[in-house]
Amino acid sequence: MPIAKDVRLGRDVRILHPDLVNLYGCSVGDETRLGTFVEVQVGASIGARCKISSHTFICEGVSIEDEVFIGHGVMFTNDKYPRATTDGRPQGPADWTVEPTRVGKGASIGSNATILCGISIGDGATVGAGAVVTRDVPASAVVAGVPARIMPMSEEGRVDAQTMLRTGSESGVVLLRFGKDALS
Repeated sequence: MPIAKDVRLGRDVRILHPDLVNLYGCSVGDETRLGTFVEVQVGASIGARCKISSHTFICEGVSIEDEVFIGHGVMFTNDKYPRATTDGRPQGPADWTVEPTRVGKGASIGSNATILCGISIGDGATVGAGAVVTRDVPASAVVAGVPARIMPMSEEGRVDAQTMLRTGSESGVVLLRFGKDALS
Protein backbone atom coordinates (compact mmCIF):
# COMPACT_ATOMS: atom_id res chain seq x y z
CA MET A 1 0.00 0.00 0.00
CA PRO A 2 2.26 2.81 -1.24
CA ILE A 3 -0.32 5.56 -0.54
CA ALA A 4 -1.54 5.17 3.05
CA LYS A 5 -5.15 5.82 3.99
CA ASP A 6 -4.13 8.76 6.21
CA VAL A 7 -2.69 10.79 3.29
CA ARG A 8 -4.63 13.94 2.42
CA LEU A 9 -4.61 14.43 -1.37
CA GLY A 10 -5.99 17.64 -2.87
CA ARG A 11 -8.10 17.97 -5.98
CA ASP A 12 -6.57 16.76 -9.27
CA VAL A 13 -3.29 15.53 -7.75
CA ARG A 14 -1.39 13.53 -10.42
CA ILE A 15 0.63 10.50 -9.41
CA LEU A 16 1.49 8.70 -12.64
CA HIS A 17 2.60 5.47 -10.93
CA PRO A 18 0.83 5.24 -7.56
CA ASP A 19 2.39 1.83 -6.89
CA LEU A 20 5.87 3.39 -7.11
CA VAL A 21 5.56 6.12 -4.45
CA ASN A 22 5.57 5.94 -0.64
CA LEU A 23 3.25 8.45 1.00
CA TYR A 24 2.07 8.25 4.61
CA GLY A 25 0.60 10.73 7.07
CA CYS A 26 1.29 13.70 4.75
CA SER A 27 -0.73 16.23 2.79
CA VAL A 28 -0.45 17.10 -0.92
CA GLY A 29 -2.18 20.20 -2.34
CA ASP A 30 -4.42 20.62 -5.36
CA GLU A 31 -3.01 19.99 -8.86
CA THR A 32 0.39 18.86 -7.58
CA ARG A 33 2.31 16.25 -9.59
CA LEU A 34 4.44 13.53 -7.98
CA GLY A 35 7.01 11.47 -9.89
CA THR A 36 7.93 7.85 -9.35
CA PHE A 37 9.96 6.71 -6.35
CA VAL A 38 9.00 9.77 -4.27
CA GLU A 39 8.69 9.30 -0.51
CA VAL A 40 6.77 11.79 1.63
CA GLN A 41 6.76 11.07 5.35
CA VAL A 42 4.24 11.68 8.12
CA GLY A 43 3.76 15.34 8.97
CA ALA A 44 5.26 16.67 5.73
CA SER A 45 3.14 19.01 3.64
CA ILE A 46 3.26 19.93 -0.05
CA GLY A 47 1.29 22.90 -1.38
CA ALA A 48 -0.81 23.33 -4.50
CA ARG A 49 0.50 23.23 -8.09
CA CYS A 50 3.91 21.84 -7.16
CA LYS A 51 6.01 19.44 -9.21
CA ILE A 52 7.97 16.86 -7.23
CA SER A 53 10.29 14.92 -9.56
CA SER A 54 11.27 11.26 -9.23
CA HIS A 55 13.52 9.81 -6.52
CA THR A 56 12.90 12.69 -4.09
CA PHE A 57 12.74 12.21 -0.30
CA ILE A 58 10.60 14.63 1.73
CA CYS A 59 10.81 13.81 5.42
CA GLU A 60 8.80 14.69 8.49
CA GLY A 61 9.04 18.38 9.33
CA VAL A 62 9.30 19.64 5.73
CA SER A 63 6.75 22.20 4.57
CA ILE A 64 6.67 22.99 0.84
CA GLU A 65 4.48 25.94 -0.13
CA ASP A 66 2.54 26.43 -3.40
CA GLU A 67 4.05 26.36 -6.92
CA VAL A 68 7.40 24.86 -5.93
CA PHE A 69 9.55 22.83 -8.33
CA ILE A 70 11.62 20.00 -6.82
CA GLY A 71 14.06 18.32 -9.23
CA HIS A 72 15.02 14.65 -9.40
CA GLY A 73 16.71 13.07 -6.40
CA VAL A 74 16.37 15.99 -3.98
CA MET A 75 16.97 14.95 -0.37
CA PHE A 76 15.69 16.73 2.73
CA THR A 77 16.92 15.97 6.26
CA ASN A 78 15.18 16.52 9.60
CA ASP A 79 17.73 15.66 12.30
CA LYS A 80 20.84 17.76 13.04
CA TYR A 81 22.53 14.96 14.97
CA PRO A 82 21.48 11.64 13.38
CA ARG A 83 22.44 8.48 15.24
CA ALA A 84 21.25 4.88 15.05
CA THR A 85 21.54 4.25 18.78
CA THR A 86 21.46 6.03 22.14
CA ASP A 87 23.41 4.37 24.97
CA GLY A 88 23.67 1.15 22.95
CA ARG A 89 19.95 0.80 22.17
CA PRO A 90 18.14 1.69 18.93
CA GLN A 91 16.89 5.27 18.93
CA GLY A 92 13.18 5.90 19.33
CA PRO A 93 11.06 9.02 18.84
CA ALA A 94 12.04 10.42 22.26
CA ASP A 95 15.76 10.34 21.37
CA TRP A 96 15.78 13.02 18.67
CA THR A 97 14.06 16.24 17.62
CA VAL A 98 12.50 16.95 14.24
CA GLU A 99 13.94 20.21 12.86
CA PRO A 100 11.41 21.95 10.57
CA THR A 101 12.34 23.10 7.07
CA ARG A 102 10.31 25.51 4.91
CA VAL A 103 10.40 25.92 1.12
CA GLY A 104 8.70 29.19 0.11
CA LYS A 105 6.17 29.77 -2.64
CA GLY A 106 7.51 29.51 -6.18
CA ALA A 107 10.97 28.28 -5.18
CA SER A 108 12.90 25.90 -7.48
CA ILE A 109 15.30 23.23 -6.25
CA GLY A 110 17.59 21.56 -8.80
CA SER A 111 18.24 17.83 -9.12
CA ASN A 112 20.36 16.08 -6.51
CA ALA A 113 20.34 19.02 -4.10
CA THR A 114 20.53 18.22 -0.40
CA ILE A 115 18.59 20.44 1.99
CA LEU A 116 19.76 20.27 5.60
CA CYS A 117 17.13 20.69 8.29
CA GLY A 118 16.13 23.76 10.25
CA ILE A 119 16.36 26.21 7.36
CA SER A 120 14.04 28.28 5.21
CA ILE A 121 14.28 28.65 1.44
CA GLY A 122 12.61 31.95 0.56
CA ASP A 123 9.81 32.63 -1.90
CA GLY A 124 10.99 32.47 -5.51
CA ALA A 125 14.52 31.33 -4.59
CA THR A 126 16.48 29.01 -6.90
CA VAL A 127 18.79 26.25 -5.64
CA GLY A 128 21.26 24.95 -8.23
CA ALA A 129 21.53 21.25 -9.01
CA GLY A 130 23.83 19.38 -6.66
CA ALA A 131 23.90 22.16 -4.07
CA VAL A 132 24.09 21.41 -0.36
CA VAL A 133 21.96 24.00 1.43
CA THR A 134 23.20 24.51 5.00
CA ARG A 135 21.60 27.86 5.89
CA ASP A 136 18.61 30.04 5.05
CA VAL A 137 18.20 31.17 1.44
CA PRO A 138 16.68 34.66 1.00
CA ALA A 139 13.64 35.21 -1.20
CA SER A 140 14.48 35.38 -4.94
CA ALA A 141 18.15 34.48 -4.35
CA VAL A 142 20.05 32.04 -6.55
CA VAL A 143 22.33 29.68 -4.62
CA ALA A 144 24.68 26.95 -5.83
CA GLY A 145 27.66 24.93 -4.71
CA VAL A 146 28.82 22.92 -1.72
CA PRO A 147 28.02 24.50 0.61
CA ALA A 148 25.43 26.56 -1.25
CA ARG A 149 26.29 30.24 -1.58
CA ILE A 150 24.42 33.15 -3.07
CA MET A 151 25.49 33.67 -6.67
CA PRO A 152 26.31 37.22 -7.79
CA MET A 153 23.81 38.59 -10.28
CA SER A 154 24.30 40.96 -13.20
CA GLU A 155 22.09 43.97 -13.79
CA GLU A 156 20.17 41.89 -16.35
CA GLY A 157 19.21 39.37 -13.67
CA ARG A 158 21.64 36.66 -14.76
CA VAL A 159 24.32 34.91 -12.78
CA ASP A 160 27.43 37.09 -13.12
CA ALA A 161 30.09 34.63 -14.36
CA GLN A 162 32.89 37.19 -14.19
CA THR A 163 32.32 37.86 -10.49
CA MET A 164 32.01 34.12 -9.85
CA LEU A 165 35.39 33.48 -11.44
CA ARG A 166 37.07 36.40 -9.61
CA THR A 167 35.70 35.33 -6.22
CA GLY A 168 36.28 31.60 -6.69
CA SER A 169 32.58 30.78 -6.45
CA GLU A 170 32.60 28.77 -9.68
CA SER A 171 30.67 25.64 -8.80
CA GLY A 172 30.12 23.79 -12.05
CA VAL A 173 26.41 23.25 -11.35
CA VAL A 174 23.46 23.76 -13.64
CA LEU A 175 21.25 26.60 -12.52
CA LEU A 176 17.53 26.37 -13.01
CA ARG A 177 15.36 29.01 -14.62
CA PHE A 178 18.16 30.76 -16.52
CA GLY A 179 18.87 28.20 -19.23
CA LYS A 180 22.11 27.24 -20.93
CA ASP A 181 23.35 30.83 -21.28
CA ALA A 182 23.03 31.59 -17.54
CA LEU A 183 26.80 31.93 -17.16
CA SER A 184 27.43 34.05 -20.27
